[in-house]
Amino acid sequence: MEELTFTTLIAVFEEMFGRWLFWGMVVAAVAVTLLYVYVLIRDHSVSWRKFLLAQLAMPVGAVAAVIFVFAVTDSGLGDMGGPIDVIVLLGVAAAGAVGAAILVYTVQSLVAPPARET
Repeated sequence: MEELTFTTLIAVFEEMFGRWLFWGMVVAAVAVTLLYVYVLIRDHSVSWRKFLLAQLAMPVGAVAAVIFVFAVTDSGLGDMGGPIDVIVLLGVAAAGAVGAAILVYTVQSLVAPPARET
């Protein structure tokens, strides 16, 4: 691999996760992001109580993302080979944490929308 391009990254992720799982995750991420934007536009503000509860879900999301990647790729902590592996693992954990927070906030806002002023 002489250069890193966007299509190369997509090919690597498809190889790692499988075509259907990878694109399913992409569709799920886009759907949750669109719902999150919808909730922010609809509510006109951020509910700090819901935001705090969403932040409490971040460690769970980080751990779940790491476990998911290890399960799907048939890898484990014993397969960590160097600093780049640790950096990638931390990136996976960070993405899982942020994703969990966005998902929890969105679900809370969809289930319990703010009361409308009359």
